[in-house]
Amino acid sequence: MAKQISFTKQENRILPKFREKINKAESTEDVKKFFVYTAIELFETIFQEKMDFHYEDIAFDPEREPYYIVSNRLRVSPEFGSVWKASDLPHVVYRLAESAIGRYRHLEKHPEKTDAKIRMQT
Repeated sequence: MAKQISFTKQENRILPKFREKINKAESTEDVKKFFVYTAIELFETIFQEKMDFHYEDIAFDPEREPYYIVSNRLRVSPEFGSVWKASDLPHVVYRLAESAIGRYRHLEKHPEKTDAKIRMQT
């Protein structure tokens, strides 16, 4: 049986800040943005400058599980692909997406809260 690499330690380090951002999100777009930036931060921590990551490399997809999409560029990259397949990284990203989906759905069902905040700011 092949040994699996674990990134739970990195997940636990970024999770409190991520949850705080998600809880303060005022719109569904905020949730998407916070998810992407957190996932990129996680990838940068794991790969430590061996790869460059861009906003387009991962997307939050609230329409279907696992609630995220990894870009083709990353999936075909030998460095990223080998780590992705030999680790719990897909599960870590899924748990981030799962945290985000709850807030996303709440904001989606209550757009009046977002609208009220926008009116107050103008």
